[in-house]
Amino acid sequence: MHSVTNRRTLVLNATYEPLGVVSDRRALILVLNNRATTIEESGIILHYTSGSIELPAVIKLNKFVRIPYRHAVPLSRRAIFARDGGRCVYCQATATSIDHVIPRSRGGGHNWENVVSACHRCNHLKADKHLKELGWKLRSLPREPVGAAWRILGSGRAESNWIPYLEPFGVVGATA
Repeated sequence: MHSVTNRRTLVLNATYEPLGVVSDRRALILVLNNRATTIEESGIILHYTSGSIELPAVIKLNKFVRIPYRHAVPLSRRAIFARDGGRCVYCQATATSIDHVIPRSRGGGHNWENVVSACHRCNHLKADKHLKELGWKLRSLPREPVGAAWRILGSGRAESNWIPYLEPFGVVGATA
C-alpha cells in the first residue's frame, strides 16, 4: 500500500513549463480545488469513504504563474549528471565523471555545450582525442538546461512519465 505523502507529482505551468515537484497530497488538493488539471495519472488509486480517485503523476496549473527571475543554471557536476540522466553519453553505463567533448587541451571550453557525463572507461579511452578520431558519436547534443527542469531532477529520480515534459527544457535522462 502506498502512502500519499511518499510520492511526488510534477507540476507544470499553464504553458507546460516545469515549475516543480509537490507531494501527491498537495497535487490532489490543487486538482480538487480546480487550480490544476491532471495531465498524467500514476496508476495508483486512492480510496476514501465516498469514492476513489487516481493519483496524478503530472498536473498542469489552470492559470499561468509568472516566474519573476530566471537565472542561468550554474555549471556543476551534479547538474551535468542530472541533465544527462546519470548515464555516460557514449555508452549509457553509469556516469562517474565528466568529460569535455572537445578537450580543453585542444581549445574546448568548460561550458554546457562542451561538458558531458561519462563513465570512467570511456573518459579514459577518449583522453584528449576528438570524437571523430575514435569514430564515436554523442547520444544527445549537450546544451544548457532551461527553466526549473534541472532543479526538479536535482531533487531525486524522475518518474518515467515526466520525461516528455522535461526533455524540451534540456533534460535528457530520468535520474539525478
